Amino acid sequence: MNKLKKWIPSKRKLMQLYFGLLFNANLKGYVTGNIYRGGTKSVCVPGMNCYSCPGAVGACPLGSLQGSFSADKSTLFYVGGILLLYCVMFGRLICGWLCPFGLVQELLYKIKTPKLKKSPVTRLLSILKYILLAVFVFLIPILYAFKDTPLPAFCKYICPSGTLEGGLGLLANKVNESYFSMLGPLFTWKFLLMVSILIGCIFIFRLFCRFLCPLGALYGLFNKISVFGIRLDRSKCIDCGKCISHCKVDIRHVGDRECVSCGECIDVCPTQAIKWKGTGIFLRENDIPKEKAQKRRTVTRVITAVLMIALLAGALVYYWNEDSAPAAQQGNAIGDLCYGYDLEIIDETGILTDTVNPVKTGKITIVNFWGTWCTPCVNELPYFDQIAKEYADEVTVIAVHTHMVSETAPPYIASYYPNSEIIFAKDYPVDDTGLNGGYYSSLGGRGVFPYTLVLDEDGIIVASFLSSVEYEQLKEVVENQLN
Repeated sequence: MNKLKKWIPSKRKLMQLYFGLLFNANLKGYVTGNIYRGGTKSVCVPGMNCYSCPGAVGACPLGSLQGSFSADKSTLFYVGGILLLYCVMFGRLICGWLCPFGLVQELLYKIKTPKLKKSPVTRLLSILKYILLAVFVFLIPILYAFKDTPLPAFCKYICPSGTLEGGLGLLANKVNESYFSMLGPLFTWKFLLMVSILIGCIFIFRLFCRFLCPLGALYGLFNKISVFGIRLDRSKCIDCGKCISHCKVDIRHVGDRECVSCGECIDVCPTQAIKWKGTGIFLRENDIPKEKAQKRRTVTRVITAVLMIALLAGALVYYWNEDSAPAAQQGNAIGDLCYGYDLEIIDETGILTDTVNPVKTGKITIVNFWGTWCTPCVNELPYFDQIAKEYADEVTVIAVHTHMVSETAPPYIASYYPNSEIIFAKDYPVDDTGLNGGYYSSLGGRGVFPYTLVLDEDGIIVASFLSSVEYEQLKEVVENQLN
């Protein structure tokens, strides 16, 4: 019986599994290899869950925060508001109960090996995540935002969750085999870092959460004031130290910034001084008889379980049947006639001046899909500007800004390309959410930016570049067409 009980997941593990599945309810994404980009993708989930994971139905709060520094004020207030709400309501309870990557680490720790227990050294190392929060989540992204160059530094250079869920999640699907040509030293670094962290999690409990996770660091700052979590009744505490010695993370006292509110210390407290915060909001046991309180708790648990199961089932069915990408995938291969559309041209003031159809220019046409929030996009834009100037009579360059946060394009154009030969246009929404670029998607766009197509005078696709392109590559394609 004891052996069987050992394999039965605890309530916390069940909750971690539940929310891991709920946050990645787009199971169809694992089959198609596509990133979901529907309406709920603009909502930040509480835990570390990569935006680019094929199953993800929401955005990672950490990535959204870094990106918001380079976006408009409304985006910054929106993301900041959601994060502040999570901080004040839950603190690091999210780490212990809701974070999918936290579950991955705990499952790895179950592998039977010698374990490295906590010590003054691990307590010292726990400070590292606050340094990463300050430097990679705030300082670097904000500095680059002043240069109008978005750089989500933690996501780009460190995040193992993004590498595992997003990078490997996409590469594992055969339809994305072309992505392998995009891999370079940066991916190698992130892959090796991810492997090192995951191996370390076998020997060290929640290695990433304790030492490296800036999201946990942010939540931890609000642990003492959060509505829900763990609290210590000082009047009952006898300072026996059992809670601290039993805890696997580097707490100095119950409920401090390192506490993930797992609740395992509650059962070892001899004086019942440790309790859950926020339970009085739903049930005040001291105000009602014990039997009635027990009955009410049972009813509450049953109703909660039914609602949670219904929510998960509904989410799985909804995302399986929703088509977040347009059905049209025509005209996106080399040799095909490009799919045409009258795109709205915008100037540096944001005013719509005219329309342009890439297949009807009568010249060699370069179509570049970009976004002000995309660092590789803005880095390569000077190459397109140079091509547009050098081949003004033979080549039309159209830079199509993604429909998401398209309002950030005009001020950027005004600052850096006021007299450019580039035709700046904006993509159109493919659905009512306004989040998906219809032209980008119809030409084979799969969530990767920048994306460039080169058309001949007849609108036939002669070259395509997934991700960044160099000036020499563009010039070579143009010269080949002219000759």
